[in-house]
Amino acid sequence: MIKKRTFLLYLFCLIVCSYSCSKKSSDPGKNTNPPPVTPPTRPGPDVDYWVTNGNGSALLAKQTALKFGTPNNAYGFIDVDSTQRYQTIDGFGFTLTGGSASLINHLGTTERANLLAELFSNNTNAIGVSYLRISIGASDLDASVFSYDDMPAGQTDVNLTNFNLAPDLVNLVPVLKEILLINPAIKILATPWSPPAWMKDNGNSKGGGLLPQYYDAYSKYFVKYIQQMQGNGIVIDAITPQNEPLNEDNNPSMGMSATEEATFIKNNLGPAFNTAALTTKIIAYDHNCDHPDYPLTVLNDPAAKSYVNGSAFHLYAGDINALSTVHNAFPDKAVYFTEQFTSSTGSFDGDLKWHLRNVIIGSMRNWSQVALEWNLANDGSYGPHTPGGCTECKGALTINNGVFRNVAYFIIAHASKFVPNGSVRIGSTGGGSLQHVAFITPAGKKVLIVLNEGSSASINIRFNNKSITTTIPSGVATYVW
Repeated sequence: MIKKRTFLLYLFCLIVCSYSCSKKSSDPGKNTNPPPVTPPTRPGPDVDYWVTNGNGSALLAKQTALKFGTPNNAYGFIDVDSTQRYQTIDGFGFTLTGGSASLINHLGTTERANLLAELFSNNTNAIGVSYLRISIGASDLDASVFSYDDMPAGQTDVNLTNFNLAPDLVNLVPVLKEILLINPAIKILATPWSPPAWMKDNGNSKGGGLLPQYYDAYSKYFVKYIQQMQGNGIVIDAITPQNEPLNEDNNPSMGMSATEEATFIKNNLGPAFNTAALTTKIIAYDHNCDHPDYPLTVLNDPAAKSYVNGSAFHLYAGDINALSTVHNAFPDKAVYFTEQFTSSTGSFDGDLKWHLRNVIIGSMRNWSQVALEWNLANDGSYGPHTPGGCTECKGALTINNGVFRNVAYFIIAHASKFVPNGSVRIGSTGGGSLQHVAFITPAGKKVLIVLNEGSSASINIRFNNKSITTTIPSGVATYVW
């Protein structure tokens, strides 16, 4: 009896199951048990990259993504090694001169907001500038010469009673405030072209030297500047005591020898910062690579060295390897690349390649923590500038009935867009005649900037034993994975 019931129960279940299965299979819109799908195998993560050609036919143009795999070709290799770590990067950017600020500030509200977002945000279409240099008082790319404590001829103001940021409250400070709303973490380096003329031995904004009796007053001038900028919500991360201390030809300008700078730092500026509890860095030199002896003289003075964070360089003379000369002598001190201009007479192709080779790749491979081009913006006549200021300095932008992006914009963008503050330079070797530098970002992305100064070239880029094969036109490419 039990066996018969079991058999009938089994038969009933079989009939129900057969009916149910036939009903499901007859309904093409419903298949609750689809066959398993094996996902396609991928050789590796996508590698995104952007190209700027020397002929300008591609400008920071995104290309079709590549995938890591195993190449089957005879091309050479660039090897990227994230286990080799070098300096931490503070950022890439420009000098926001007073002239630049005035041009930007006079744009319409929407146009200005859009431009600043493009320059300083991390949006998809932005270039993420993360470091700015500004002038303490006028640079030669302001419309006029001024300091924050100008006095009538024959008068002095040792107590700085008349100190006032007023000339920069019109354009520079408002533009900086807008930038800080976009990127509150941007770092700012401030540099004087000249102290007030009454502090100088020639009583003039151009040339001359700082009189020793005013070393203390000038130190307090720096302190007041930093404090009043802080009062406006602008943190000055670092200063240099003098822009181009071996160049007295600009207006404004001032000469300052290495021993004079060391004396000023150790006896006056450094102690004044300590007394005021300022954390602003003091960076020595700020001039050409042909005189590494200048920062070495400052750093060889133990008392001066104790106040100095590092040394800053330009490359209007000398060789970019001078940065490594100073780094190797004082590896505990930072190096910075703080200025290089593009000329109104330069070519897009020539400037793109020279500046990528030296300012971006060269400075980074020689331990620099920043790479800065010179002027952010000018008008159609390469102004504003002071009487005696640079008349051929071409900004990254030309603002003249619209905003036009010049070669310096793309030079910086190939780094700033992809290598944020806090990134670290990592190892990259090989590539033959191709110049390159690599980084790892705080988010773990690897970035490789490659310059090709010849005709179109093919190369394999290898990381962790996987490679991509890419063809680089005459120009620059930045790869990110």
